[in-house]
Amino acid sequence: MTVDDHTLDMVAMSRDEYERLVDMLDREPTEVELGMAGALWSEHCGYKHSRPLFHHFPTEGPYVLTKVGEENAGAIDLGGGWCAVFKMESHNHPSALEPYQGAATGVGGILRDIFAMGMRPVALLDSLRFGPLSDPNNRHLFSGVVGGIGGYGNCIGVPTVGGEVQFDASYSGNPLVNAMCVGVGRIEHLLSAQAGGPGNPLLLVGADTGRDGIHGATFASVELDEGSGDRRPAVQVGDPFTEKLLMEACVELAEQHGDWIEGLQDLGAAGLTSSAVESAARAGTGIEIDVALVPRREREMSAYDVMLSESQERMLVIPKREHLDDVIALFRRWELHADVIGQVTDDGMATIVDGDREVARIRVDVLIDAPRYPPEAERPASLDRAQAEDLDAIADVADGAAATAALLTLLGSENIGSRRWIYRQYDHQVLNQTVVRPGGDAAVVALPPDGDGDRSGARRGFAVATDGNGRLVALEPRIGAQIAVAEAARNVVATGATPAAITDCLNFGNPEKPDVAYELEQSIIGLSEACEALGTPVVSGNASLYNETPDGAVMPTPAVGMLGVIDDVERHLTPAFGSGDTAVLLGASPAQPASALAGSEYLAGLLGRLAGRPEIDLDLEVRVQQLVLDAHGRGLLTAAHDCADGGLAVTVAESCLAGDVGFEGVAELDFGPGPGARLDAALFGEVQSRFVVVVQSSTDADALLELAAEAGVPATVLGTAGSGGGGDRIRLGPVDLALDAARDAYDGALERALAR
Repeated sequence: MTVDDHTLDMVAMSRDEYERLVDMLDREPTEVELGMAGALWSEHCGYKHSRPLFHHFPTEGPYVLTKVGEENAGAIDLGGGWCAVFKMESHNHPSALEPYQGAATGVGGILRDIFAMGMRPVALLDSLRFGPLSDPNNRHLFSGVVGGIGGYGNCIGVPTVGGEVQFDASYSGNPLVNAMCVGVGRIEHLLSAQAGGPGNPLLLVGADTGRDGIHGATFASVELDEGSGDRRPAVQVGDPFTEKLLMEACVELAEQHGDWIEGLQDLGAAGLTSSAVESAARAGTGIEIDVALVPRREREMSAYDVMLSESQERMLVIPKREHLDDVIALFRRWELHADVIGQVTDDGMATIVDGDREVARIRVDVLIDAPRYPPEAERPASLDRAQAEDLDAIADVADGAAATAALLTLLGSENIGSRRWIYRQYDHQVLNQTVVRPGGDAAVVALPPDGDGDRSGARRGFAVATDGNGRLVALEPRIGAQIAVAEAARNVVATGATPAAITDCLNFGNPEKPDVAYELEQSIIGLSEACEALGTPVVSGNASLYNETPDGAVMPTPAVGMLGVIDDVERHLTPAFGSGDTAVLLGASPAQPASALAGSEYLAGLLGRLAGRPEIDLDLEVRVQQLVLDAHGRGLLTAAHDCADGGLAVTVAESCLAGDVGFEGVAELDFGPGPGARLDAALFGEVQSRFVVVVQSSTDADALLELAAEAGVPATVLGTAGSGGGGDRIRLGPVDLALDAARDAYDGALERALAR
């Protein structure tokens, strides 16, 4: 067939890639073969610009049960025979066009990745980015995405337990919508996504196939432009009620009849093409599919349409021949369609027929052998310019009144204010396993109550959080990515859990541009270095590139999902101060120079500047995190809060609001002046590797300070909360803010922004 440029554009394939395909086939591809190759060679499925960098990632560790890339998600050992599987995926481009359905089907897709492994989903999280809410279109996108996440998760009955959101002009028109799911189950119930056993049938289960989502994978692999609205049919439409049936049936199959099947795979990006071909590749087999046997909900669908449809709520099951009737009966008992559409072969070919007509016959290894493009990276000069800015030339806050006003503004800002407007739309308590709900550093989720306790009655569980700061990565990609991992780990540690592993979602612009390639390469190196230092290997993830509009690329935004293990969920920590508690800062001292303002919300949000060079000492980070876990293990701590966005003043204020108590800082607290020290840097600088922790007695405070000295970690007593100190005011250094005023600014931040 003769292929024009428009056809190649629709499948996101370059002319050179097309010629490569012709050479590999030694002939022109058929229409269906071209569509299949285009989908599987797309950035979204083939990772052709990012995969050459994945070798940097550490992927093994004491908790890890799976190998990266061999299954739908990563699995870690929670102890007692239980495991957790988790992954993060993106649905950025679909959400830019249809925010509700784009976000909803992103949730549906990540859920299927989890129960495809036989695990029950118990927690959803998100990592979101939008342009400023002063823009009506950004408000539309934000509201639609939040509605879609809540609508799908609430209907299916899986709690949305946490997440994070940031706003920046670079995301206008191209929001980032990353969804994460965690599932749990017994290790022996883990399923594989392999099409094993030649002669075994291929069973398509779930919803009928329509034309929604065709070219979805390739659409996610190109930049958004003025014509992107014409691609609305590439956005899938979700049905959470069908997915609920599918989830329950698949979990039952895994838990009670796992020996009936060879493999289980969800139909996500590229639909039947990716699920069947990738399953065959994992098993070293081939597949034969008759598209005439695929149930459809639309008339006159071609073989091309059927193979590339991304209709939701569908799974590919590979039953053992002798148990085919048993598997079909199980799914039909759940009122789900289950139809044999083909079989596993031993020839290593992907053969597609439409009745008696062959429409494709192509080697599986050709389809999965996407081109690889090592980055042609060039450090952008803008990084050096931003880092060279003299932050000392910025006027410091003049006095206590100015510092108090700055704190109040930060608490009411889009990037720091309460996320209550978001998480109140999510059901975060369904399943009755959520121990620490949204609003803190991380969520804590207990394992099911059937046999997970040890002899002491402790109940195991996990803590989970998402994090990532695009501003810091934009200023120095390698360091910013290290900080993303470290902060996600601190969020988990702040609950009392031990970080175990991460999943990631790499959100970047067009990797064919040297500056974006540099950001991508350096970020992956930075993520890897931090994971190595913290002992948190990468067990799964996703790359979402080409996040650009005609106005330019989004800020480089590697989102990190961190999961930690906790032996007794009842011994968790929260950020809340209690009356009479003593707060201690672990990590760098309060007094800080102007460099501490690099990439801070204070600098960007209040002064409108993105400047400076972020810094982190990974050795100190490891010591500080271990100190918090050791102190908690000894029973010294009653609360902990990661010191991050907004700096020390915001951290203290958030803990006051969480506990509904005031705070009185110690009079002799050193905020400067000293050599190079500044008040704004002390209050609002975002120095890394810091926690504000709480003890209840002077004896515990002395023991904590002694532990800190032994660990080589700076520790500073900050003051006292509640009746022992601040009453109904927050006093920290020169800051003197009424608790009610702080609550009004913080709690209503998003509502006010949306009401503009």
